Amino acid sequence: MSRRETFERVERVERYARRLDRAFRLPFTGIRLGWDSIIGLVPGIGDTLALAPAIWIVNEARELGAPKSLVAQMGWNVAVDWAIGLLPLIGDIMDIGYKANTRNAALLRRWAEEYHRTAGEGRAEAPDYQGAELA
Repeated sequence: MSRRETFERVERVERYARRLDRAFRLPFTGIRLGWDSIIGLVPGIGDTLALAPAIWIVNEARELGAPKSLVAQMGWNVAVDWAIGLLPLIGDIMDIGYKANTRNAALLRRWAEEYHRTAGEGRAEAPDYQGAELA
């Protein structure tokens, strides 16, 4: 997959994550919530329904070729978000702060940038001056 295709898919994931976790701002506060939090308010099935788009994000990472350890970390974020959301009321409040989809989009972005970094763009390693003679 080309660099352009990869970043187009990453940007699509970021747009979905934004809608799911940060689409709305509560008036007179800095608190942002999204459709994931709103759907999660439905007792019993809301948090389970919100799993579908979260799993889609993890699957996008897998299809892009992200390492298994990253996909597992993203899956863990989804599982924690789901488990937190199952707690009545307190879980819904905590779910607003956890934002698993945003976390996963950021992890995917970081991996894609590292994976597609071209020679000369990265941080240079500090030279080894140990043992060098001073003129």
